[in-house]
Amino acid sequence: MIDIKEIRDNPEKFEKAAKDKHLEVDIDRLLKVDSTLKNQKQQLQDISTEKNKIGESIPKLDRPEKAVRLNRLSKLKESEILINANIKNLQPEFDELMLLVAQPADDGVPIGKDDTENVEIRKEGKIKQFDFEPKDHVQLGLALDIIDIERGVKLAGTRNYFLKGDGALLHWAVLRFAMDQMVGKGYVPMSVPVLMKDEAMTGTGFFPGFEDQTYRMEKDLLNLAGTAEVPLTAYHMGEILKADELPKKYVALSSCFRREAGAAGKDTYGLFRIHQFDKVEQVVICENSVEESNKFHEEILASAEGVMAALELPYRVVNVCTGDLGRGQAKKFDIEAWMPSRSNYCETHSASKLYDFQARRLNLRHRSQKSEDRSQKEKSKIRFCHTLNNTVIASPRILIPILELYQNADGSVTIPKVLRPYMSGKEKIAKE
Repeated sequence: MIDIKEIRDNPEKFEKAAKDKHLEVDIDRLLKVDSTLKNQKQQLQDISTEKNKIGESIPKLDRPEKAVRLNRLSKLKESEILINANIKNLQPEFDELMLLVAQPADDGVPIGKDDTENVEIRKEGKIKQFDFEPKDHVQLGLALDIIDIERGVKLAGTRNYFLKGDGALLHWAVLRFAMDQMVGKGYVPMSVPVLMKDEAMTGTGFFPGFEDQTYRMEKDLLNLAGTAEVPLTAYHMGEILKADELPKKYVALSSCFRREAGAAGKDTYGLFRIHQFDKVEQVVICENSVEESNKFHEEILASAEGVMAALELPYRVVNVCTGDLGRGQAKKFDIEAWMPSRSNYCETHSASKLYDFQARRLNLRHRSQKSEDRSQKEKSKIRFCHTLNNTVIASPRILIPILELYQNADGSVTIPKVLRPYMSGKEKIAKE
């Protein structure tokens, strides 16, 4: 959510933000509703002031003047009821419009319509050249009996799967390795609920806008989270954190659920776009400082790159364009792994910076950093926090490049060295 004062001061900025992100919001209507509400609330304040004055004066008045003042008091109460009714009718529209306002993208974020216009920053690692005809991850998985998509679809519908034997162990190995990396960097590990109330989904910016991608439990009015970003970021919802508590650094391994509505016929092959997966997600909650946000944005990107480098997978980093940014994201870096079967770099990680967009919606605040050269008033000032989040690893999508790039001519798959301790020292996955 954006500070309404900023929208009043520069509406064109937020009209452009929505246009750049290809989102719809009526800024003119928002400002009209805001102006009316301000006026109505000021009238309430004026009425309250006048009522107090009348109340204080009545005991000192004679009967005729008292009757006049009581009559005025009665009319003020009638006006008060009417104005409160007007506010009650307008406030929901104002709140709804405010939730639709987009965070402007940072300077330097490329303007573009969708992910095809993201801008490459750099490539890392060498793409493997095969001296045999390589198989894709599904062919490898079936031949090695470690992936079963047919039975997954039979039991759960399209875009579902089973991982078996060494396939399941490889999946867990990747996730455990990523978790250990993050815990080693000082991030607090969290086991989180995946059923979220609407308040948490709205607070983190997924509602409105992501409803059609969310599995909803109508009977319980709960939602299956598509990422641990939701519970981790909303963990301190409604709290005021102390200056010396920041930054908060959390990491969670959780199952994630996405309906993939509107994706019929797109990326349907194999394990790329599926309904359920597991992800290691990191979240940073820091002080209200652009400099701090920028610093942590680089830090969380480095976390994901560190995992990719350890897995020895070729990848590239892209600066995500405006049309591929979410409503609250000011800037996002994607990491795309090379996938031989797709003959392209494909997204496996996203590192996002949101400033105070989520914190305003979550009412997540902190006391300003204390300093000897600040006044007592400044020391106690309360600000909205800044938040950031990043995919450290997501599986089974990451299994696509692992299986395809580590395959051997005999049909076996070499296990990346850093994952072998998580698979009892095993070096290869081979047909039994």
